[in-house]
Amino acid sequence: MAAIDGLPPLREVIAEHGLKAKKALGQNFLLDLNLTQKIALSGGTLDGCTVLEVGPGPGGLTRALLANGARKVIAVERDQRCLPALADIAAHYPGQLEIIEDDALKVDFAAVAGERDVRIIANLPYNIGTQLLVNWLLSEPWPPFYRSMTLMFQKEVAQRIVAAPGSGSYGRISVLAGWRTHADIAFDLPPQAFTPPPKVTSSIVHLTPRQSPHPCSAETLSKVTQAAFGQRRKMLRQSLKSLGGAQLLAACGIDPQRRAETLDIKEFCHLANALGPS
Repeated sequence: MAAIDGLPPLREVIAEHGLKAKKALGQNFLLDLNLTQKIALSGGTLDGCTVLEVGPGPGGLTRALLANGARKVIAVERDQRCLPALADIAAHYPGQLEIIEDDALKVDFAAVAGERDVRIIANLPYNIGTQLLVNWLLSEPWPPFYRSMTLMFQKEVAQRIVAAPGSGSYGRISVLAGWRTHADIAFDLPPQAFTPPPKVTSSIVHLTPRQSPHPCSAETLSKVTQAAFGQRRKMLRQSLKSLGGAQLLAACGIDPQRRAETLDIKEFCHLANALGPS
């Protein structure tokens, strides 16, 4: 990759700018530019695309996105130490890299995207990745402002995202992701690919929006799944007690002795529709 974009190797960039990864920010830098290129292209060609990236750090994935045809990258980074390294990339690709210094959890990504049909491609910081995904899955209106999402998570989280009903990994994020998207694990990344190496394997998940998911209020489905899986070992009559419990379940024809992990997505939508608007 360095031969393609003419910029220094990432290890040199990190050394030059003193970019030691901060655990508090969920940082683990991916230095192998072959892997960042694989991530960048795992959702398809980037020619002419606008990409939203969260947590670019020293810019390995940013460089891969731009070198492989992205028309523009909008990168959100809260760590001020990384801004000079990103500025070097912006200078190398004039007009193609927009850097937003902010906390990704506070950014209105739909507003940032504007009218553009964008992709979200990011090695998400581990400590906020799941919440960001939930925010994007509950985005309104639907279909959303993004064409697809290609995101990195800890492998355990990735398995929960794609899990099927009845499996041990099935939970709230499985329901929300399966309701509104088609989600698949593209490939895994070993700990040694990162600096510093995390204690877990990572996975790249690719999600494409369903154009017509089962009719349901996103806010109400979020509330139902949060209650149901908040006490996942209990029967639904108990875990959903605050939302109507046995009465709500009876209205939907669902056995109150079942547990949350046995319900499929349509059944959760049925519960949300029976509960009504929040």
